[in-house]
Amino acid sequence: MLIESRPATDPEIDALVTAQQRELREADGGLDGQVTVTHDDIRYLAVVADGRAVACGGIQALDATTGELKRMYVRPAYRGRGIARQLLTALEELAFQRGHSVVCLETGVYLPAAISLYTSCGYEPIPLYGEYVHNPYSVCFAKRLPVAA
Repeated sequence: MLIESRPATDPEIDALVTAQQRELREADGGLDGQVTVTHDDIRYLAVVADGRAVACGGIQALDATTGELKRMYVRPAYRGRGIARQLLTALEELAFQRGHSVVCLETGVYLPAAISLYTSCGYEPIPLYGEYVHNPYSVCFAKRLPVAA
């Protein structure tokens, strides 16, 4: 397994984001407002297994010190192998390298596995922020990154 940087225009990133959004629509009953496009200002990482991208996630700068975790997704056939946890660690390192001291994220209240992953990795609940403020199906988390010694 390899974790590598990919551009937002990478076709495998696009396919993973599209699959993620399709799965989210099925999980949330098709709530309005789901976005199915990649963003040019997100720095993506892909997990590659057997020459194929099987997971992705990105960091988008909210401000100089805060990065937002975006589009984290592992193909269903690859779940249960610790890939999401390894990807999350790599995304936190990317955020740190980009000068962020905090990583925040939004997920759906209807995604208990995601919530469990984030809380088990040290993320703590925070108030809803940005575009999520008025979404009753959103829950937000943040984690302060360790300071370099």
